Amino acid sequence: MTAGEIIYRMGARWRQENYFRYARIRFALDSHDAYTSTDDDPERSVPNPAKRKAYQQVLAARTRYEKTLADTDAAMLAARTPPPGTHTVLITNTMHNKITADLLSAETALEAAQAAHKGIPARVPLGEIAPGQRVLESETKLLSHAIRMAAFNTASTLAREVRTNTGYARGEDEAHTLIRQVLTGSGDIDPRIDGYLTIRLDPLPTQRATTAISELCTHLNTTETRYPGTDRILRFEIKNKETSANN
Repeated sequence: MTAGEIIYRMGARWRQENYFRYARIRFALDSHDAYTSTDDDPERSVPNPAKRKAYQQVLAARTRYEKTLADTDAAMLAARTPPPGTHTVLITNTMHNKITADLLSAETALEAAQAAHKGIPARVPLGEIAPGQRVLESETKLLSHAIRMAAFNTASTLAREVRTNTGYARGEDEAHTLIRQVLTGSGDIDPRIDGYLTIRLDPLPTQRATTAISELCTHLNTTETRYPGTDRILRFEIKNKETSANN
């Protein structure tokens, strides 16, 4: 890939990471959206737990072999080293076999453990290890995830607009907090003007936040975005004393 494509893909990856981190905190990503369960697919390929157990046995056999090898080397060195005043050393086959007996046993055990591990399949059908397994119904969960993703994209986009298209001084640090406050606040939906759908928000607790959202509404109105499925253009505004009295 070109350098530009690599940078683009890395940026997309971090955006996904940010979504999952943010959604776990703000959108209850790991919550159960439905408790209806269905039978899991018994033919679904899953990791074989016996493979892991066999690998642990290989590790234990390898550890034993390495320790025995060190002990055997030390014993052979001691057997080859003549005591003081002696110039010759005699090591018979019987002595050699006695010194290396534990090593041969450990090597045989290691080879057997490796062969057993190699002969076990890494994945098996689910029905072989957990028959009758059930899973939570997934359609509701997928729909909920889609809604959460849309909410995340909306909040992220609006926070970026606060930072770049308003005079909010604390935009770099408080843009997301401000947008959450607006999206969970109150307001009115006014369809009385033909061709428009007006979203009229209640003022926020502080004047600086209200001013920032008013500037954001002005910027969003320039996009002339249509409400999906209609011919009405979305228009955003903050209530003032006059509109509050009329509504």
